[in-house]
Amino acid sequence: MEILRPFDRRCESRRPIDLPLLVWGVDVQGERFLQEAHARDISLSGALLSGLDADLRSGDVIGILCGKRKARFRVIWVRYDGDGEKMQVAVHRIEADECPWVELLSVDTDLNRPDGVNAPSP
Repeated sequence: MEILRPFDRRCESRRPIDLPLLVWGVDVQGERFLQEAHARDISLSGALLSGLDADLRSGDVIGILCGKRKARFRVIWVRYDGDGEKMQVAVHRIEADECPWVELLSVDTDLNRPDGVNAPSP
């Protein structure tokens, strides 16, 4: 019997990481929030955030500060962690903003090239 794997719609690879961030925005009650969270997977266009207390929903726009760089992201989906206390949030970067963790990806950006050859970083 063959094991079926879920279809992955991502166009770019993600890098597993534990990256501390500051996240801000407006929650579902209309209250502003600012809190620490962690990115668990990152790519040029998105991330999986964990440890959020703020109540968010798909379509919300939040800000993320990584080091000295910030960018806006749209919430794609939200779910509670195993304990049901904190939230995990998948986010996609708004194209007009520069990726705040691009330096952390510079080594991995060419790993998915079809010829298998990694190009030097610019």
